[in-house]
Amino acid sequence: MQVRVYEEAVLIDHDEDPRIETVTAELPTTVHITWKDGRADTVELAGWLAENRTVLGALRDPEIFVKPRSAVFDSAVEWGEPDGDLVIDAHHLRLLAMEQRPFRADDLMAWQKRTGMSNHEASGFLNIAVSTYGRWKSGEAEIPQVVAMVCRASLRDPVMIAAYFRPRRPAGRPKKAA
Repeated sequence: MQVRVYEEAVLIDHDEDPRIETVTAELPTTVHITWKDGRADTVELAGWLAENRTVLGALRDPEIFVKPRSAVFDSAVEWGEPDGDLVIDAHHLRLLAMEQRPFRADDLMAWQKRTGMSNHEASGFLNIAVSTYGRWKSGEAEIPQVVAMVCRASLRDPVMIAAYFRPRRPAGRPKKAA
């Protein structure tokens, strides 16, 4: 069995050393980050805070949450006491931001190009009608968040494609045996 390996796509950004220029917070659980590379992201932290409630529980206090600052040589966001436990590293903030970015028709087409799937194969992989896939690609319909998650994850982990991709068989009658 041959496993496809995809080159890094625009849909995934593996910046392993992101640095924070500025950070501000908005209640209840949103941070706005400007990165040193000039990009800017709004990151919703509700899920991250829920998953890490014991360590980051103090961030439920609005007076603490609204006072973030860049820390650890601009590689993290920190709240509360300097060098305390209320810290989220820039790498994970960048990953959250990338997952939360909108996924539009051009992103879907880039995903399809990277995977080398036809429209029928892509719609089969996503378990949707070809007509629905066509509406997403044309921008006529909004792409559901779960589809964005699957597309991005499949580029990070090609085993997902190997596990669920079913190549389309050519149409027509089988060729005669020689």
